[in-house]
Amino acid sequence: MASCQTYSAHDFVVKDAKGNDVDLSQYKGKVLLIVNVASQCGLTNKNYKELSMLYEQYRGQGLEILAFPCNQFAGQEPGTTEQIANFVCTKFKAEYPVFDKIQVNGSNASPLYKFLKSSKQGTFGDNIKWNFTKFLVDQEGNVVNRFSPTTAPNKIEKDIKNLLNQA
Repeated sequence: MASCQTYSAHDFVVKDAKGNDVDLSQYKGKVLLIVNVASQCGLTNKNYKELSMLYEQYRGQGLEILAFPCNQFAGQEPGTTEQIANFVCTKFKAEYPVFDKIQVNGSNASPLYKFLKSSKQGTFGDNIKWNFTKFLVDQEGNVVNRFSPTTAPNKIEKDIKNLLNQA
């Protein structure tokens, strides 16, 4: 857990789908697209397909997509973390990391998400509106943009390319 003096997304440690600690400092120098995901949402198919396409196209250039399952929106992510990871990898051929299920709003929100939300507020202030809210983070761990759940991942491609080309 990061201290109150967190300055970047790289200062956090999160749990992967198997419950192991992952220090986000390992992503220094990479562009991150951090997304709260759900398997049973009306936005699931389009988002997962396009996230996989973006990852396949840009991971070699320094893009990492970090998927955080969340069941806070109409119970649309009810499975275990293992079931979720299996679903994403099998149905959508996702090769990006899927992390442990978290909360993104409320007093039990993940410290990473508290940081992301305080860095870039959305339509509802610092609350996450729904599944598939996306945060674009630069190579230094700074949140540079926040995208609504209805913003398709391919609409973010230009922003990703711009950050990758700045390196």
